[in-house]
Amino acid sequence: MTAELTLRVDGMTCGNCRARVERTLRGLDGVAGADVNLATERARIVYLPEILGPPAIADAIRGAGYVPGAVDAGAPPGEDVRAAAEEEIGVLRRRFFVAAAFTVPLFAIAMGSMLPGLGPTTPAGEQAWLWVQLVLAAPVVLWSGRGFFVHGWAELRHAAPGMNSLVAMGAGAAFAYSTLALLAPAFFPAGTAVPYFEAAGAIVTLILLGRLLEAVARGRASQAIAGLMELRPATARVLRGGEEREIPVEEVAIGDAVLIRPGERVPVDAAVVAGESFVDESTITGEPVPAAKRAGDEVFGGTVNGAGALTVRVVRIGADTVLGRVLATVAEAQSAKAPIARQADRIAGVLVPCALAVAALAFAAWLAFAPPPALSFAFVAAVSVLLIACPCAMGLATPTAILVGSGRGAERGVLIRNGAALETLARVRMIAFDKTGTLTTGRPVLTDRLLPDGSGALPDETLALIAAAERMSEHPLATALVDAVESDPPAVDSFSVEPGLGVAAEVAGREVLVGSARFLQGRGIDCAAAEAPRAGLEADGKTAVLAAIDGELAALLGFADPPREEAQGALSALAALGFDIAMITGDGRATAEAVARSLGIAEIEAEVLPDRKAESVRALRREGRRVAFVGDGINDAPALAEADTGIAIGSGTDIAIESADVVLMASDLRGVVTAIRLARRTLATIRVNLFWAYGYNVALIPVAAGALYPVWGVLLDPMLAAAAMSASSVLVVANSLRLRRFA
Repeated sequence: MTAELTLRVDGMTCGNCRARVERTLRGLDGVAGADVNLATERARIVYLPEILGPPAIADAIRGAGYVPGAVDAGAPPGEDVRAAAEEEIGVLRRRFFVAAAFTVPLFAIAMGSMLPGLGPTTPAGEQAWLWVQLVLAAPVVLWSGRGFFVHGWAELRHAAPGMNSLVAMGAGAAFAYSTLALLAPAFFPAGTAVPYFEAAGAIVTLILLGRLLEAVARGRASQAIAGLMELRPATARVLRGGEEREIPVEEVAIGDAVLIRPGERVPVDAAVVAGESFVDESTITGEPVPAAKRAGDEVFGGTVNGAGALTVRVVRIGADTVLGRVLATVAEAQSAKAPIARQADRIAGVLVPCALAVAALAFAAWLAFAPPPALSFAFVAAVSVLLIACPCAMGLATPTAILVGSGRGAERGVLIRNGAALETLARVRMIAFDKTGTLTTGRPVLTDRLLPDGSGALPDETLALIAAAERMSEHPLATALVDAVESDPPAVDSFSVEPGLGVAAEVAGREVLVGSARFLQGRGIDCAAAEAPRAGLEADGKTAVLAAIDGELAALLGFADPPREEAQGALSALAALGFDIAMITGDGRATAEAVARSLGIAEIEAEVLPDRKAESVRALRREGRRVAFVGDGINDAPALAEADTGIAIGSGTDIAIESADVVLMASDLRGVVTAIRLARRTLATIRVNLFWAYGYNVALIPVAAGALYPVWGVLLDPMLAAAAMSASSVLVVANSLRLRRFA
């Protein structure tokens, strides 16, 4: 039996860091799986409790050079992520401002000394200014940049160099080289004792700025989940002991009676016991029209009450509420890894060792073949390669896009269970729909009210008598018939039912029979006149019901489960996006074909039992198609699990959330289109991010090594290398943030 543990991992800065933590965790005996997310700084570990426990897992992370931290299980999902992000931003801000305060005058002094008329006029004056540069550079490198050296040493100690070790070697080499050149210039060849204090300070300052901007951007990327958390009211007004008391929402218990005034947010999931109102549920379902609520209806925490006052009975609290499950699902999606991220991990794991090799080769080549002062050229090239090769952008390319995409989806009522679901949904090319409750409303309605021979419409008086007879029945067709009559039906004097056949009643002194032809014929009613029109209704996939009054055949009624209002538009939009569309249903073929004709669906599988729907989906996949299945998340669970992507449409029921990869919180098929467009947009964003990250490294590492110097005399300055490296990460995060504008 496995257990799952989620830990915070502080100190990760690039894809190499993430890959190293994953390798460390997966290498432990008893660990069945481990995924680490750089953007959320979370590690999810599946392990065998009888072999190892959380302390051993935390020690392994610590041994890899990072700081493990517990995740508060009692806190709302994402709350600790936000707190950790705010703490990180505070630390980075302090370190950056200190670094900038010293680097600006350091840079001014270093650059000013090179300008004619501003530089020192004597060797003693030049030496004094170099000492000033050392004093200014020391706090930047040794205090503001301390984290690079601490984490960089841990990376090197574990033979897994990453961003910190590259920056530490680059900035540390520049500072050490400059200090030695100042203190012992005689040890250097002539013309090479050149200080680079300003480069060391600028490297640390620029990379701290990049990290600060990344942290702020990641915080913005998490605003969706933070916004959802803020939907929970801090207090609730409960009735206890006959008194009204306002208590913290954390103290509300199941079964409590809660008062909700007009305009207030609903604090927990509850059932209405008194009052009527309209509730804005757009924050949960994405549905803009407020829902009517009266006794017996359910309300969800985080929604907004309208003009009426409600008294509700609490049914779910905390993480079990719909809002709590939404938060947990979004947090899970943001911490999971998409398959495309594996490729980035592999490349980042190879890139850094290759960069170290390129830096060493560049240093040796410049030292051997460069014009005097060769040592200075070799030093600049090696440091620039170390800085430009940091795989930050690669590590952020996938998780930031998933972070923003899944958060934006939650705002639109689309819950995406994990990053893999986003990627898989974006690659789907065929969508199979369940019929009842998915393409249709799931409730029969009266569609035809005819005279027995089908020659004309049924008089309202006759329909009222039939509805009165059905009023006592609990059959869904009876409910649909009663709902179709606007006037109050006459009183019923007697009532009897034959299950599966029909009902007999005395209404206003008249005998009324309603049911199948077999039922009426058994009571001596001649049904021959209705044979042809009844067959026509059934050919259209409708259920035909006959009625007789006072021994004479009086009516032919047709019932159907109509398509949803938005179904035609949603399927047309999917077809326009290039999807093949199929319908898999347990209904009879005539009914299935009638619905398919009305919606323009060409591929149909009818009379498929629920436990065989999964086999139908499997057969489609064996044809080489990537298939998404859309169902109501209850009877369709096997098919939802079998599909490449399962999409549950409904009101966020427990089974839907557990069985599907994507959950549409509103019962609206247009959410399928939204989910697919969002998935495609997110995958496109990831691809652009990875293209930029790869292209940046491939293009600039040779430039940093000096490939352009023989042709154009261009050698990349370490300061520019640091700025370019930071800019690449910021651009990747900024590109991901564009998903927040998805509509």
